[in-house]
Amino acid sequence: MNAAQIVMPSLGPALPELILAVGVLVLILYGSFRGERSAEAVNVGALVLLVLALFVVMSQSGAKITTLNGSFIVDGFSKVMKVLILLGSAAAILLSRDYFQRERIDRFEFPLLILLCTIGMLVMASANDLIAMYLGLELQSLAAYVIAAFHRDNLRSTEAGLKYFVLGALSSGMLLYGSSLVYGFTGTVSFPGIVAALSDGNAGFGIVLGIVFVAAGVAFKMSAVPFHMWTPDVYEGSPTPVTAFFASAPKMAAVAMTVRIFIGAFPDVTAIWQQIIVFIAIASMALGSFAAIGQRSIKRLMAYSSIGNIGYALVGLAAGSQAGISGVVIYMIIYLAMTLGAFAVILSLRRGGQMFETLDDLSGLSRTHPVLAFCLAAMMFSLAGIPPLAGFFGKYFVFRAAIEANLVALAIIGVVTSVVGAFYYLRLVKVMYFDEPLAPYDPMPPGLRIVLGLSTVVVVLFVLLPAPLRGAADAAAKSLF
Repeated sequence: MNAAQIVMPSLGPALPELILAVGVLVLILYGSFRGERSAEAVNVGALVLLVLALFVVMSQSGAKITTLNGSFIVDGFSKVMKVLILLGSAAAILLSRDYFQRERIDRFEFPLLILLCTIGMLVMASANDLIAMYLGLELQSLAAYVIAAFHRDNLRSTEAGLKYFVLGALSSGMLLYGSSLVYGFTGTVSFPGIVAALSDGNAGFGIVLGIVFVAAGVAFKMSAVPFHMWTPDVYEGSPTPVTAFFASAPKMAAVAMTVRIFIGAFPDVTAIWQQIIVFIAIASMALGSFAAIGQRSIKRLMAYSSIGNIGYALVGLAAGSQAGISGVVIYMIIYLAMTLGAFAVILSLRRGGQMFETLDDLSGLSRTHPVLAFCLAAMMFSLAGIPPLAGFFGKYFVFRAAIEANLVALAIIGVVTSVVGAFYYLRLVKVMYFDEPLAPYDPMPPGLRIVLGLSTVVVVLFVLLPAPLRGAADAAAKSLF
């Protein structure tokens, strides 16, 4: 083939990823020359890159566009999920600034690792074949293992990074094995090709086994039961801004990838993977509700909360319908706001320069910091699913989709576990409003105020303006069907 016959693929659809990739290379060079003095400038540069990528994503058309020989797709679903990923990453950088400065681990590498994670997550949301999916997943994971152990002088942080790495490698192997089985029995790694190969609805044992291993791999990335074992320890041991990041943006990417795989590649064998997703959803909701009851550490409580919330989101995927996927998108939008708001408050629990991370440290918060207590109470009531806060509507849409798909038992179990889970959310509110107050906390840094303020607005005022978010979620779901 001569040079005239070579056709370069259009990279326009991947412009957000390219912006971040080129930008992170420039920031690495700048940080290498300037050393630790570059930390503030690199943080600002990372935020600028994320905002620029967000602007490009939002300006992209919602029509389906593929590039790189069909392995990369941009559509309404990827557009919405990429917006959530970029917002979560930007919030993580804002939440980290004051913490790392106070802990004297203010190194310029942290925002760079966040950017590398973000590139991988954006690829996960747009992957249209098994290879692109795996490449995006590994790029995100490799950077995540490092930031889990970012506080290298802290034994718990180092332990968290090691646990995450070992178990993450195991899950990646399972996912890769499942993908190889699917390729072996369909002859293609492309999602549309897999759909064509399984169009008759008949899947042999090899395909079923491949789907099981793929489901196991993505369940780990979402921290869903029974592959959740790493979550409480990694959340507790990692620096708190890293925990906030793990609980937000990577969850958006993992759910986006899971939806893309099962709806995009296996729509004609829904009966097979639906049973797996139903089991994972029930187990995650139950464990997230019951295991958190005895927790006194706020970070471990939030870990079990995230496990339970992934279970609720998977209820919508189990429905396998357009309404179900719309419910998943709405739920993840609301979950992102609730999680970032809660962690903004957790990062504010500092007295005399000392961080506090237990429920008892919130005693009487309503009398020493009434605004902070109100915001955290709103997050807890919303996570419990109490109307008219946003969390109620998130659960309502996924449960309604399950009922419409004749998964009534699944919806009932979801409601019951939600009631059980409300106990530990309301217990936290009780500690803030009815226990004796402790000494006031240190002032809240500006970055935390921004994240907490925006999150509270979404959670409290969603009921007044639900149409824009519902419209975006419906458009995202429609693009997959």
